[in-house]
Amino acid sequence: MSQFFVIHSETPQKRLILQAVKIIQSGGVVVYPTDSSYALGCKIGDKNAVNRIRMLRQLDDRHHFTLACKDLSDLGTYAKVDNSVYRTLKSLTPGPYTFLLKATREVPRRLQHAKRKTIGLRVPDNEIASALLEALGEPICTTTMQLPDESFAMTDPYEIKDILGHQLDLIIDGGYCDIESTTVIDFSEGVPSLVRMGKGEVTSLGLESS
Repeated sequence: MSQFFVIHSETPQKRLILQAVKIIQSGGVVVYPTDSSYALGCKIGDKNAVNRIRMLRQLDDRHHFTLACKDLSDLGTYAKVDNSVYRTLKSLTPGPYTFLLKATREVPRRLQHAKRKTIGLRVPDNEIASALLEALGEPICTTTMQLPDESFAMTDPYEIKDILGHQLDLIIDGGYCDIESTTVIDFSEGVPSLVRMGKGEVTSLGLESS
């Protein structure tokens, strides 16, 4: 059965954040709040934890995993971007966006899109997520906390516990999260292309929501 931490959404308790980080570092799969929906997360290089998330969400190798980052300082390590794209990403972060970018060799192949060799990257505007990432010292491999065949993410941490508690190592209750996912923008070819309209607006990029 998973552990269940109630963490303050504005002033996260450091003791609980450090405990959560230990669970991630030891190979745990966790549910944590973001500025859009709740998300599943694990350590980047942990093959077993990534496979558990794939099984839980029934994901194939075409799924874009995302690296949740504290800020853009890790960008050059995991993704290939030019100065123009970097400036655009900086203007949109932190925020409810996922950016698809060409992955570097530092990204494990199991996390990349099988054919396009791309990776998702995001900087969530959420105090709990930021505290986790700061304490962990590296990005979290992440994806939306959404059950197979469901159209929306799960919003209630107690419901997540009831349904998935035996498949998770930690659930963080950080208060209400939206059912809406991030807006996904593909920058892998240099020119922004809207993949999924979510919580983040795109008018400033000259893109239209469908």
